[in-house]
Amino acid sequence: MVLPHRRHFLRLAAGAAALPALSRMARAQTYPTRSVRIIVPYPPAGGTDILTRILAQWLSERLGQQFIVENRPGANSNVGTEVLVRSRPDGYTLLMVDTAPAINATLYDKLGFNFIRDTVPVAAVARQANVLAVTPSFPARTVPDLIAHLKANPGRVSFGSAGIGNESHLAGEIFKMMTATNMIHVPYRGTGPALTDLIAGHVQVMFASLVASLGYVRAGHLRALAVTTATRQEVLPDVPPLSDFLPGYEAVDWKGLVAPLSTPPEIVARLNQEINAALIDSKIKTRLADLGATPFTGSPADFGRFIANETEKWGKVVRAGNIKVE
Repeated sequence: MVLPHRRHFLRLAAGAAALPALSRMARAQTYPTRSVRIIVPYPPAGGTDILTRILAQWLSERLGQQFIVENRPGANSNVGTEVLVRSRPDGYTLLMVDTAPAINATLYDKLGFNFIRDTVPVAAVARQANVLAVTPSFPARTVPDLIAHLKANPGRVSFGSAGIGNESHLAGEIFKMMTATNMIHVPYRGTGPALTDLIAGHVQVMFASLVASLGYVRAGHLRALAVTTATRQEVLPDVPPLSDFLPGYEAVDWKGLVAPLSTPPEIVARLNQEINAALIDSKIKTRLADLGATPFTGSPADFGRFIANETEKWGKVVRAGNIKVE
């Protein structure tokens, strides 16, 4: 027999245990109650920035609070990442990431954070090809033309990238290794500035984000020689995959959101749910497709496993190429 005062105690204990769960549910349902900032670790006009602004607008309209994009470029995304990991883990600061943190884990000997340990995966957003693009005045009109020109002019052609160790850099390094050619790497503080110099002819070649470069290709400001996916892209149907000329070549970029460590899991789950909803929305899917990006859905755990696999994959490339931060 349970004594009355014991029954009273058990009811109080059960109620107390339920309070945190109820509080968490309420917090998730009311989130966000104020504006949310999404850090983009690159300058404006790059592929990451463009995709983030599309998603931020959708989330703002969907959730009734402003999702504000804040550009914090530098050190191949490390500046923006450090801002994120030092932010309060309350769901009001997020970071849009790409392949860079997975590469940086091996590229940099010392970082002020451990990306996998100090962040929480929220949601993958998109995959996208890169485009092997050249300035229109460049003599090569095909990939074989480019390879022949590089072999005839070793060390006299430069290729731009969004930064040392950026995926656009490593895509070029893999190309150099597979073709036994030599190009001079010129790093920039993001895709936007690199594309500006490519169009102006200050560098001749770039493995550029398809999202950021597509408009320039369509306008004739850049010439696309190949895409870095294994198959052709619908937005550039006449541009062959680089693997047609270099079997096995593939360098696909991706985007996704992470939050600081200890961000409440119910807020992470709410964000994941809303972002996945965005990625199946017909208008968002059309906008992504127009930019050459493919929706990349899944749970936070799925995205976490993907990041871990990417970190291992790109670590092998960094070590094989003996790539170092200058």
